[in-house]
Amino acid sequence: MKKIFLVFLMAVTVSGLSSGCASLKRGEGVPAPLIAQAQIPGMPGIRYRAANMNDMSVEALDMINRQRAIRKEQGLSEELPPAHLLAVSGGGDDGAFGAGLLIGWTKKGDRPEFDIVTGVSTGALIAPFAFLGPKYDDQLRSVYTKISTKDILKMRGLMAAVNNDAMADNKPLWGLVGRYMNAKMLEDIAAEYKKGRLLLVGTTDLDARQGVIWNMTKIAASRDPKALNLFRKIMVASAAIPGAFPPMMIDVEANGRKYQEMHVDGGATAQVFVYPPGINVRELQKTAGTTGRKRFLYIIRNSRIDADWAQVERRTLKVMGRAVSSLIQAQGRGDLYSIYVLTQRDGIDYNLAYIPKDFNAPHPDEFDRAYMNTLFDRGYAMAEKGYDWQKNPPGLQE
Repeated sequence: MKKIFLVFLMAVTVSGLSSGCASLKRGEGVPAPLIAQAQIPGMPGIRYRAANMNDMSVEALDMINRQRAIRKEQGLSEELPPAHLLAVSGGGDDGAFGAGLLIGWTKKGDRPEFDIVTGVSTGALIAPFAFLGPKYDDQLRSVYTKISTKDILKMRGLMAAVNNDAMADNKPLWGLVGRYMNAKMLEDIAAEYKKGRLLLVGTTDLDARQGVIWNMTKIAASRDPKALNLFRKIMVASAAIPGAFPPMMIDVEANGRKYQEMHVDGGATAQVFVYPPGINVRELQKTAGTTGRKRFLYIIRNSRIDADWAQVERRTLKVMGRAVSSLIQAQGRGDLYSIYVLTQRDGIDYNLAYIPKDFNAPHPDEFDRAYMNTLFDRGYAMAEKGYDWQKNPPGLQE
């Protein structure tokens, strides 16, 4: 994403030199005391913040009850089988690695059905396909092997840094999301929610400086006429790099009044997530009576995790771009450690995949089709022969 970072930094530089321009109009932001109360009209309880972790705990228990109910209908024991969780990170066009890995895993023949799938940024775009399983593999393959830059964004002029909300127009991305994430997909996701499975996507509420976790399965199951548009909006929001792509404005209500939230890339608060630390899985297991249930977590990090060397030109934007990309890479590594701590606390088997350090295909432009196909093929080949999942975060020895 280096070139997008440079675009973003150019926007920051230009906007810093112009102080008298009027900003674009937007609805009133949610006042700080009301943030925890803000809800989507007609669809309460479809998202979670740090302040309402109890709601997420209740959803987790309901999920287990739905799983047991399905097993009872099928004449099976109420004792639940092992749970499998998948977390897919951000990474822009490097999402081709995760897409290839998942489809190669299908070919290998031992890809599980995931009870919970989470996604951020490009990982959010992958997540619905991963959640719905192999029957959506062909569509996932198309998204990451048949697109190019023109399918994601259209650059605006340099003055967009002054008179607009982003350096690029994301209408092409809207079209891509709309083409694949349609009413049929929503119906399929809603059906899985009834079985006790969850699809979660992360965005960042920029006003509140908080990460927001959206229960996409619950949105799909709501049958609300606005559900499909909201679903697509969240997907686009999760991938909206601040300054490069326009933020998503989401209408909410709090204390009887209408407000508007500004949501951007979930990676601004977390590159990858499973569940917040405030959710204590061991305690939930005791409450649900599932203390003996095994749990396996698979993390797909759509990035290299080694420090790639490059001689940096002695120019302002080059220095800033390198620093910002280094910060994001460090944040991503930190997320892997934070998740590892959670899995150790909660007794979950930790498995990590990432782009290998020997992958050095030419990457002339963002969303370059040749690059994405090469990376997709690498992920596919690694999974098809049996991926060697790492049991620890990078640098931590067993």
